[in-house]
Amino acid sequence: MARKRSGVPRPVRKRSVRYLDTAGRPTENPAEAVQGEVLEYGAHRHPVRRTRFFLSRSELPWLPVSEPAFLLWVLALLVIVWVAIGLFLLT
Repeated sequence: MARKRSGVPRPVRKRSVRYLDTAGRPTENPAEAVQGEVLEYGAHRHPVRRTRFFLSRSELPWLPVSEPAFLLWVLALLVIVWVAIGLFLLT
């Protein structure tokens, strides 16, 4: 059974967003951002929620291939193991 909505509107949260690119310069494009902060304010302009994020790119020194290639090889190995187990259980 659905609840009836009261006539009281919910308070609208306002957002303040700050993004930084790889050089540390402010940017408006979220796709270029590597770090930033999102602040949400309540009805009385008090911060209600703060979300910070950062992205870092680092290479694994012990991995001789790129990360996507490594993950594809792992996926192929898991599929081969899955097929082998399936063939073993059928016989």
